[in-house]
Amino acid sequence: MINRRDFLKRIAGGITASAGGALSPGIALSHAAPNGPPELPSGALKSAVLESLPGKKALIKRSFRPPNFETPLAYFNTQFTPNNAFFVRYHLTNIPKVDMQSWKLHIVGESIEKPLEFTIEDLKSRFESIEIAAVCQCAGNRRGMVHPHVPGVQWGNGAMGNARWKGVRLKDVLNKAGLKKDALEVVFDAADSGAIFQTPDFAKSLPLGKALDENTLIAFEMNGEPLPHWNGFPIRLVVPGWAATYWVKHLNSIGVIARPFDGFWVKTAYRLPKETFPMTERFLSQENGINTPITEIMVNSLITHTEPEQRFRLGQLVEIKGIAWDGGHGIEQVEVSVDKGLSWREAEIGQDYGRFSWRQWRFRFKPHKKGTYHLMVKATNRIGVTQPFELIQNPGGYHHNLVQTIALQVI
Repeated sequence: MINRRDFLKRIAGGITASAGGALSPGIALSHAAPNGPPELPSGALKSAVLESLPGKKALIKRSFRPPNFETPLAYFNTQFTPNNAFFVRYHLTNIPKVDMQSWKLHIVGESIEKPLEFTIEDLKSRFESIEIAAVCQCAGNRRGMVHPHVPGVQWGNGAMGNARWKGVRLKDVLNKAGLKKDALEVVFDAADSGAIFQTPDFAKSLPLGKALDENTLIAFEMNGEPLPHWNGFPIRLVVPGWAATYWVKHLNSIGVIARPFDGFWVKTAYRLPKETFPMTERFLSQENGINTPITEIMVNSLITHTEPEQRFRLGQLVEIKGIAWDGGHGIEQVEVSVDKGLSWREAEIGQDYGRFSWRQWRFRFKPHKKGTYHLMVKATNRIGVTQPFELIQNPGGYHHNLVQTIALQVI
């Protein structure tokens, strides 16, 4: 088994091919930094350093193999997260370098009338291209802030980003192949693979209805540029409103089947106890009597430019900024409290870029006395769902959307 020191030596020159022809992350920058909220486990705080993958700015490393890097908070002060600062999430270690001369997307399955294959140019020329602004968020974002701590990548706030995704509608591609009447689920297979043969292939499925939603895309551009390698080049699935586990990167095969898919990453992983969260979209063919697959993103908000224990002078106008988002109903209201929830005032909400995009917000107040101010923020969406004041516990540490609280000091 290769150790970290040997691994870093091998990739010192940047990105290299492993024995299996897969890409590994090259480390261009590394230095200690307090990368994460104080609620993270001490080990996660100590091990979090800023490191840059090829083509990326320095991101917060949560693991190096597979590469899992989160976006520093400062990049969330823009409406759209820059491609070179967008978070990186992988489950498997062998990440392919795609040969575009031979790459094709295969449409197959028992419930397809006519198997087809497409090049990237076929997709761009034979189907209508559309662009959607949407938040891509790992279901385990903020897992490291769950108490008691649970297993998994100990993410802080940065396993997410907001981008403009351009591609073609999945339903148009499926309709071109023809769907049989018994179609139940659509399966997506990625080109990455595990270090050993026994590692479950990373494949996900969607219920047919979600696959045929007009907003579900096969995307080839991100913020006006080709998809970065670490975010799924040459194409990825984009499922606006649903957790990023469904946003399969390096997509190479789409299959339509007449039965519930039994792959590990759907049948076993990314599941919740039933009725844990207020989900409006369910994956009924994958539910059982005990648990259900994760689907939509929960309503949430985040303070993006004010740090805990930050100091302000008495009489100084304090401006707080942040973002709010949900699974596609859209944000109706953001409220802020400066007295630990005793009273609430509305924040000013910024431009609406679509119901799947996050909304920027800001709030101003002038402290009237010295001391500690306990600042809280909560978002409410357009169907009236708001953030909880108590953490919703679940074994995987998913959907952390607790109302955020930070303390400010006025001197």
